[in-house]
Amino acid sequence: MKKYSFLILLCIAFMSVQAQPGDIQKIQAVMEQQTTAWNQGNLEAFMDTYWKSDSLLFVSKQGVTYGWQQTLDRYRRSYPSRDEMGQLKFTLLKIQSLETGFYNVVGKWQLSRKMGDLSGHFTLLLKKIAGSWKIIQDHSS
Repeated sequence: MKKYSFLILLCIAFMSVQAQPGDIQKIQAVMEQQTTAWNQGNLEAFMDTYWKSDSLLFVSKQGVTYGWQQTLDRYRRSYPSRDEMGQLKFTLLKIQSLETGFYNVVGKWQLSRKMGDLSGHFTLLLKKIAGSWKIIQDHSS
């Protein structure tokens, strides 16, 4: 009997971390919002997809940046003009539910620019905050 109780609890736990209906589409919409904002040269709208907190974590080859404002400032320094921003394209490779309210997103990014293209990969941790999906950690390389 104990064995069956354990299996039932395990199944319930597994089902609780499954994707909620529409979550993946909402997360894809977050990524589309980022692409649209970037391609319009609007870094503030791009940053609307991030958690507006001093606890936001952004990791790149330049190091670790903590905080929403510091991450925006980093983007402004790294991409000071529309020409340097170029056109952004994401290819989403994996969207995975970790537990209720958290998703991991892995993908590729590509910037098409006159001065030379850039590309790399990213891993994002998204959390549902006040009914909206927000990026709380970004590791881009």
